[in-house]
Amino acid sequence: MPANRKSPAAATASSSPEEGAVSFEQALERLETIVSELEAGSLSLEDSIARYEEGVRLSRRLTETLDQAEKRIERLEQVAGKTPVARPLEDDLGQNEHAAEGGEGELPF
Repeated sequence: MPANRKSPAAATASSSPEEGAVSFEQALERLETIVSELEAGSLSLEDSIARYEEGVRLSRRLTETLDQAEKRIERLEQVAGKTPVARPLEDDLGQNEHAAEGGEGELPF
């Protein structure tokens, strides 16, 4: 049923060798598209499963990329003589009101 895919990007993003070739932003955009397609409920069961699997792969890749970026920043702070401290993003942005609004478990975007 690959002929039923709505866009060529679905085939491109789902193959693992090419998956590494897309930027973080492109992968995030594709994941957002997948979520929208799944939420719309208009896909067949097979297409829904394929999109879900692709979304899981993208989500894992994005998480790994973010983890690597965090480690790079910690190394840079160590080189600069600072002790790396993990703290919520809201502390840096001064947006603690998000947590007060019951936003626990929600993504900040």
